[in-house]
Amino acid sequence: MGTLLRSNVSGNSLLTRSSRPRTARKLVVTPSSASAPATLAPTYEVPKDANPLLSTYTLGSFELSHRVVLAPLTRCRALGTVPQLNAAEYYAQRTSKGGLLISEATCVAETGHGYPNTPGIYTEEQINAWKPVTQAVRDAGGIFFLQLWHCGRSSHPEYQPNGADPISASAVAISSGTVFTPSGKEYPFPVPRALDISEIPGVVKSFADGARNSIAAGFHGVEIHGANGYLIDQFLKSSVNKRTDKYGGSIPNRCRFALEVAAAVADAVGPELTGIRLSPYSDFQEAMDPETLELNLYLVDKASEMGLLYVHAVESRISGGTDAQAPQSESLDPLRNAFKGAFMAAGGFTRDLGIQAIESGHADLVAYGRAFLANPDLPLRFALPDVPLNPYNRGTFYTPDQVVGYLDYPFLKDVEPSLAAQLSA
Repeated sequence: MGTLLRSNVSGNSLLTRSSRPRTARKLVVTPSSASAPATLAPTYEVPKDANPLLSTYTLGSFELSHRVVLAPLTRCRALGTVPQLNAAEYYAQRTSKGGLLISEATCVAETGHGYPNTPGIYTEEQINAWKPVTQAVRDAGGIFFLQLWHCGRSSHPEYQPNGADPISASAVAISSGTVFTPSGKEYPFPVPRALDISEIPGVVKSFADGARNSIAAGFHGVEIHGANGYLIDQFLKSSVNKRTDKYGGSIPNRCRFALEVAAAVADAVGPELTGIRLSPYSDFQEAMDPETLELNLYLVDKASEMGLLYVHAVESRISGGTDAQAPQSESLDPLRNAFKGAFMAAGGFTRDLGIQAIESGHADLVAYGRAFLANPDLPLRFALPDVPLNPYNRGTFYTPDQVVGYLDYPFLKDVEPSLAAQLSA
């Protein structure tokens, strides 16, 4: 991830509370932007074994040509919850032959929305709208996973069917920051409604349905969003989960909802096509737990037993989509060592840090967000040291414009043609 429009502090994503520009509140799309045709990007290949980050990797049945992964990045371009045609160009631009991409966080139910213009995967219209996007990635030789998302309490009645209160593990509101609604208004977070135990199977089913719909839409697999203070994380973290039934209290109880979702998704599409994202050390959206290491070790152990394809974990130096101070003791290594499948790390990686992560065994794969957003051919640029990177413009991360800040970041061949030719030779 995927967290947007929060005034005090993603990946899931890049979205942050503190950095969102005030001008982005105006959700207006000009006709020229909305109708701009998608001209799909040319497929490019990454030099093989230029460094450990660009070495090949076998991810289940998928043969990856390198270890650089497009992280899930909320972009707020899905007008009316439906992906637009220019999303095909956006993802195709960031596709290399044999490269892995994870989609922006995508809601599994109408109740799951909490941000403007975020896509869904629960209606026929949404499924059909995703098909040209997935086909563009397939045509370019990429491997594409959809991230399954439910915002839970990080929402507002304006997003909910019939203006209902958002749902969560418990009736505990986010006490700081504000939520921006589809009408462009700004409010404190509402107190959510605690899910009745009888409702939980239906929410679990929505994730499984979303997984099946993702495969029908042409995705190769799915990633469960269990990070960054969203619904699954709200059940995991004791700062939010105050339940006294079988979904609250002990670590196994607080993990029960996440594991039921994982089991349902794995049953729907296969564990070999299912990953999960976790943010063990994040306090984003006030989702915290004093037993976080023990909790996440329990989770990844169960994920191993299920045979999930990968665990995607966020480094402690990232909170949501912003950099954070983190003690050295907050390492992902215990989770990496405990999980028997592929391990992906994300959060604040540079080229050199990514190489170190692969060389040291810290991770099998490294997900990049802001750098990949601004550099559609990022894996190619990582072939040599000191290749210039485009700076990202946070002011256009979450606007609904279908071109600016979305399709207009230049490729290396546009800014350094001789260097691009050297790398592509």
